[in-house]
Amino acid sequence: MSATDTDHEGLEPDEPVADLPAHDGAPTEPGPHREPHDPVRPNPLRLLAVIAGIVALGVFVSLPAVIVVLALVFMIFMHELGHYVTARRAGMLVTEFFIGFGPRIWSFRRGEVEYGLKAIPAGAYVRVVGMSNLDEVDPVDEARTYRQQPFWQRFSVAVAGSTMHFLMALVLLFVVFAGFGVADPSDWSIARVTPSDSIEQQGEPVDSPAEVAGLEPGDRILSVEGEEVDEFLDLKDIIESRPGETVTLVVQRDGDTFETTTTLLSQGPDGAEEGFLGVSGESARRRLGPLAALGRAGSEFANITTQSVTSLGRFFSPSGLSNFVDQAVTANEPEADQPASSSSTPSEADENRIVSIYGAARIGTQATEAGMATFLVFFALINIFIGVFNLVPLLPLDGGHVAIAIWEKIKEWRIADGRRYFVDVGRLLPFTYGVVAVLVTIGVMALYLDIANPINLPN
Repeated sequence: MSATDTDHEGLEPDEPVADLPAHDGAPTEPGPHREPHDPVRPNPLRLLAVIAGIVALGVFVSLPAVIVVLALVFMIFMHELGHYVTARRAGMLVTEFFIGFGPRIWSFRRGEVEYGLKAIPAGAYVRVVGMSNLDEVDPVDEARTYRQQPFWQRFSVAVAGSTMHFLMALVLLFVVFAGFGVADPSDWSIARVTPSDSIEQQGEPVDSPAEVAGLEPGDRILSVEGEEVDEFLDLKDIIESRPGETVTLVVQRDGDTFETTTTLLSQGPDGAEEGFLGVSGESARRRLGPLAALGRAGSEFANITTQSVTSLGRFFSPSGLSNFVDQAVTANEPEADQPASSSSTPSEADENRIVSIYGAARIGTQATEAGMATFLVFFALINIFIGVFNLVPLLPLDGGHVAIAIWEKIKEWRIADGRRYFVDVGRLLPFTYGVVAVLVTIGVMALYLDIANPINLPN
């Protein structure tokens, strides 16, 4: 759940606090804790402003950017839907479910819950009453609060958001493997030729070696200076080992074979001294049957989840945080002259870097332009990473609520008379504020890096 759902919470008091009152009465009129709002009729001006913003994004940026933004909003909506459904099924008191933040544009009430739309489409939130002992609740509603429910119900609500991310990722991966197939690296062709007007060296425009060679999308390079090329990665290795050399390429096009010659650039996209041709490749894809696709989706999900956990651990290590700060500090410093090409690939430093929502939207736009399969894989990756990140056992993340539920259960096992144990979350409010401050700082630095030194998808 988002940080707006509840008060901040801690993890452990020195002593158990007294049991909170439990009541079995039926719900009555909303108490002061609910701060109910009357349903809001559609606000034409605010609604028009949101629509105008989306249209402007499509006109001045691109249609893929609109698709990515809407997909991100849907992803966060599904996260909150997981919390909403599990909380309602557990009989908890839910009072609000909104898409977006900021001023209300439109809302309606069904029973106890107000549903609606807010002006800033940057997420969604669900308000579940009584998430901690700091939440003041009308005594008549106490029995329906989150904190009064059995362990497994509290646990299921806390993990429901990440569960939705994981389910979406599995579905996306299954669709990719069943609908688009898996790449066959031995069956590849040139997807894009870098144009000359996008490359500079030493501040001056230079010709694209691939354009000079007359290469076109759909071509396949069979050999370079007599070295056979089986996979696109073989071509990459051969080219990078020959900076500045004039090479002869054997090319296959529409079943015919011909030779062409070009001089490679001597500097790669990351500024290193390496050969640069200026092509990106794509592999043919082979569709899998439903069972094979499901198995492949499961194995890829496990691999990506493991990598996400490892990446988070590496990022939040002292060396990882230091490296991230160094990247932010030096982001605007002059870099070595290099080809400015959209075929650039993420550097090793980029791999140890968290992107902001802006950065995710930018990369997602590139993924959308690269094709639907790439777009779906990208959002599967994003869902898995967010799902893992949300389970970090610190408030205000979902993992903090999971940690509290588990700790309360452990303490209850140690209480002889079976009384409920409630964590006094007020004891760790300073620590929670510190976590929030760190996350906000990282978010601001990530946004700055994504603007000053954006990451590009490899083509």
